[in-house]
Amino acid sequence: MNDDKTLVCRCEEVSLKTIRDTVQQFSCSSREVKLRTRAGMGYCGGRTCRHVIDTIVSDVNQQAVADEVQLSYRPPVRPMTFGVLGGCCHDNESY
Repeated sequence: MNDDKTLVCRCEEVSLKTIRDTVQQFSCSSREVKLRTRAGMGYCGGRTCRHVIDTIVSDVNQQAVADEVQLSYRPPVRPMTFGVLGGCCHDNESY
């Protein structure tokens, strides 16, 4: 991936250039990149971009990905009533 305009994290619209610049400036780990750029904090919770972020950080720092503090996945959670799950009413309706 050489195109700096490539979006690594589509949910938060974080580009390859932003991640590379952050890693170079702060000598970051994947977790620090996540906290500084919000890459991996979108709707998918890092399921789409986590591995790519780890690889970019590893390439820029010229070190293997450390297993101590990995990026964690966050499930997309939104409270729903049983009525919505059962299909008897819509999310914005009250009983």
